[in-house]
Amino acid sequence: MSLRDYLGRTVRLEVVRKAPFGYFLTDGEEDVLLHENETDKDWNEGDKAEVFLYTDSQGRITATTLIPEIQVDTYGWGKVKEVREDIGVFVDIGIKKDMLLGKEDLPAKKSVWPKPGDYLFAALKVNKNGRIYVKLAKDAIIEEKMTKAGRKEFNKNIQGYIYRTAKAGSWIFTVEGFKGFIHESQRPEEPRLGEKVEGRIVDVKEDGTVNVSLLPRKHETISDDAEKIYAYLQSRNGSMPYSDKSLPEDIEERFGMSKGAFKRALGKLMKEGKVYQEGHWTYQKQND
Repeated sequence: MSLRDYLGRTVRLEVVRKAPFGYFLTDGEEDVLLHENETDKDWNEGDKAEVFLYTDSQGRITATTLIPEIQVDTYGWGKVKEVREDIGVFVDIGIKKDMLLGKEDLPAKKSVWPKPGDYLFAALKVNKNGRIYVKLAKDAIIEEKMTKAGRKEFNKNIQGYIYRTAKAGSWIFTVEGFKGFIHESQRPEEPRLGEKVEGRIVDVKEDGTVNVSLLPRKHETISDDAEKIYAYLQSRNGSMPYSDKSLPEDIEERFGMSKGAFKRALGKLMKEGKVYQEGHWTYQKQND
């Protein structure tokens, strides 16, 4: 095998000589440069160095003693560093050079492309010209790596990263290692590929995968709606021409919520002693 066959992988090579700008390593047939900026120790001739091989900006094979988790056929988490709409996104895999995830491997919908700071579960691939690219993990890889969820996980809060997204829904790999699906009806908006999201498990499947919702629980929604109503009431000096007798279309137009949601939130405020109703009006209690 030539050194080119080890691109994107870790290999042990022998130090054959020191140069003014680093060290030359060999596999017995070919030499490769380990630049002084790519190692944090001094090497002696005859030492064995474990290095990761990649190509520099000129396409030359180079070595580094920084060993990334992400390699050819080895999956790990990489941080998105830069987005280029013309070619794709650059990912920090743990070495000095960021690697490209080409736009052909990204969603057609650019609004769900990753942003800097997002994380992708990926490996590397090498094309026939020796150029190294990022390769996203597909479902089969996630299933191989995942932890099976049990029924006790139902309704549990989770965090994770989106590893695939589509109009019908999004797929998540949680920090616990669960593989989850988020139906389009269970997300306020379509999350980005690589975006970290928080939700809860709403179903555990027989195969150990889970269904996840990014929507708040009902009591959380009621609290948000109640805050919205109370803020509007305060903005009108404590009175508003809306009550549980108001028309659904009027409530929807003013508050952006259904009449049922409005009544639940209003009921919460009344129970807390913050408001009262008279006729078709609602008033803020003066002792608040």
